[in-house]
Amino acid sequence: MQMESQMEAVKVEGFGPDSEVEDLGRCVDEISTTVSRLEQRVNDVEQFYLTTDNMELTIAKSASAFKEKVKEKQLTGLEKQQQEASQREAAALKRMQELMRQFATILRQITQHKWAHPFMHPVDVEGLGLHDYYEIVQKPMDFGTIKSKMEAKDGTGYKNVREIYSDVRLVFKNAMKYNDERHDVHIMAKTLLEKFEEKWLQLLPKVAEEEKRQLEEEAKAELDVKLAQEAVHANMAKELSNELCDVDLQLEKLRQIVIQKCRKMSTEEKKKLGTALTRLSPEDLGKALEIVAENNPGFQPTAQEVDLDIDAQSELTLWRLKVFVQDKLKLAGKCSEAVVCNNINNNENTIKSNSKRRREISDVLTKNAIKRNRKLSPNS
Repeated sequence: MQMESQMEAVKVEGFGPDSEVEDLGRCVDEISTTVSRLEQRVNDVEQFYLTTDNMELTIAKSASAFKEKVKEKQLTGLEKQQQEASQREAAALKRMQELMRQFATILRQITQHKWAHPFMHPVDVEGLGLHDYYEIVQKPMDFGTIKSKMEAKDGTGYKNVREIYSDVRLVFKNAMKYNDERHDVHIMAKTLLEKFEEKWLQLLPKVAEEEKRQLEEEAKAELDVKLAQEAVHANMAKELSNELCDVDLQLEKLRQIVIQKCRKMSTEEKKKLGTALTRLSPEDLGKALEIVAENNPGFQPTAQEVDLDIDAQSELTLWRLKVFVQDKLKLAGKCSEAVVCNNINNNENTIKSNSKRRREISDVLTKNAIKRNRKLSPNS
């Protein structure tokens, strides 16, 4: 940090006792640590508002992400939303289970039909010699597989009624696709599919109503999460503002200590400082004048003509100016050396290039002269 580097230089040149220098050094280190921590938290808040429209984060992730950064009371909103979301999910699961129970009744009626026996188990492809079955039917399905998946307790079962409905239709569609229209299996599958669709239409309004309700609840849950997150970050922003004010107070106290402890700059040092200021670039000179204006509200650093009285400046301003000027002139010196080296290299390259070009021209002229001499020779 620029403030830290300037303070380091000031405390070394400005005071004598090592204990005072060490105390100030510790103060600067503590403030720097605090600022770094606050900067990270500010970045977190800024990142949230930059991505506030992206609601892919779950409530649990939102809570854990800020657990270390906000007080426990600030998490109350997120925890409440998490609890309400769990209650909604439990209620929705219960309603879906009721729909599945009603669907199971329909399925039982279909499977008890006298024509349902060819569809109760997976097709015996090898036993029936149906060598092209898997070429025609990409996804085999049967009622035995559907029943097992409906009763699964390991999380591999159906999540909603429409998934079961799709698989039941697939059973009949596969049979109709593989078998000719005049085949008994095709006719049986088509008949049972029609009966199944009739019964499904009776249940469909309840399914559609539940799906609509779930979409509305999910939208509400996302909005609640967003509002809860915004509340958490608003509190974070408020706390950060208070802590930054505390840092400003600490810096002001440190500044006052430095003012009291700084030794007075000698007349010779002030004279050298004034001379050094004239060697700054226009941009760096503007920054130097801004340093002067920080402790002199009446000073206008951007005016057309600026009258800077070195003797009228505070000791802190003088020492800050000295450190700033030294840094900038040192940097400018390195840049100048680099430019000089670059110019030397460019000049060397230019000389080599010109020398090569002169040799090429000389060779061409020599060859032309030889040709002319040959044409003028009596023996040619």
